[in-house]
Amino acid sequence: MTRIVPDQPVRHRGFGIGAVGAGFIMADVQLDAYARAGFPVKAIASRTRANAEQVAKRWNIPTVHGSIEELLADPSVEILDVAFPPHLQPDVIRAALRHDHIRGILAQKPLALNLADATALVAEVEAAGKVMSVNQNMRYDQSIRAVKQLIDAGELGEIVTASVDMRAVPHWQPFLCDYDRLTIANMSVHHLDALRFLFGEPLDVYTAVRPDPRTEFAHSDGIVASVLRFTGGVLATSIEDVWGGPVKEGCEGDVAIRWRVEGTRGLATGTLGWPEFPDGSPSTLRYSTLESGGWVTPEWSTRWFPDAFGGVMEQLQYALATGAEPALPARDNLRTMALIEACYRSIEERRAVSPSEFHEGVA
Repeated sequence: MTRIVPDQPVRHRGFGIGAVGAGFIMADVQLDAYARAGFPVKAIASRTRANAEQVAKRWNIPTVHGSIEELLADPSVEILDVAFPPHLQPDVIRAALRHDHIRGILAQKPLALNLADATALVAEVEAAGKVMSVNQNMRYDQSIRAVKQLIDAGELGEIVTASVDMRAVPHWQPFLCDYDRLTIANMSVHHLDALRFLFGEPLDVYTAVRPDPRTEFAHSDGIVASVLRFTGGVLATSIEDVWGGPVKEGCEGDVAIRWRVEGTRGLATGTLGWPEFPDGSPSTLRYSTLESGGWVTPEWSTRWFPDAFGGVMEQLQYALATGAEPALPARDNLRTMALIEACYRSIEERRAVSPSEFHEGVA
């Protein structure tokens, strides 16, 4: 029976981090994870200095810079950690390329507003000799890491079907009101990337959408359902139900994110814990195989929010220390963005679309 390792062990923590942004994902999640893992955060800057000062005090960050430019010039910053909206992120990254002491960059997803802009940005980063990762943190959720280990060990046999079923109400960030893309680019991106992590490259995807009744600003991709076929034969579904029923209006709800993987020798099911943040609960896994004689239920105390974000930073620290490719290379993330583009084209043209239609310049 496979020994489950739910969290990535910390192999290196020596490179100084400069945090750009003082919003929720940085202040409440990433910096919490870094403190738990012992990663050295040397400096922080944000669009509002007062916000940066509050976050620095909370997490004992020694230096607050008055501007992003000042932070980029700080020689103690060896890894730039960007938590800015995707329409602002590329310019911050490009500015970082001019500083030799910045060796690595951790970017948010989506990397840019579209695949073309993201592809051009990745090429510039590579030409500058920097190492960049994209914060696809669901790959470090404990249950997703665990089922990946079961799949790779062959315990579930040949994988037949898989699903991700989200019934949860996200907090849409205000800047999303000005974009023409909503759920697929900002929520489905987690699930689509995790499915790529588990099963490889999709042959094609068929996506259907409808507006979310609760989201007040104009949008098309509110509630999303996608069907994916993979090169290995896996048939998968991904549902992002950001409505979840009138739970915000007082109805008793069933808020959860559940996943399922079925193979020829076993099946695994699980839940993702982030909808219960900040109270939180660990993600879960149970699996049954022809050999197990019943359900096996590994347990752990760590959580997707915040602990998985420590794994994301660890893989970049380790890559810089060893010269190995990071586990989350930015160029690979372009394939996730190509899959997102395929979803949007599928909606427009009402057909199954192969991500390969967008792969020029990606590989």
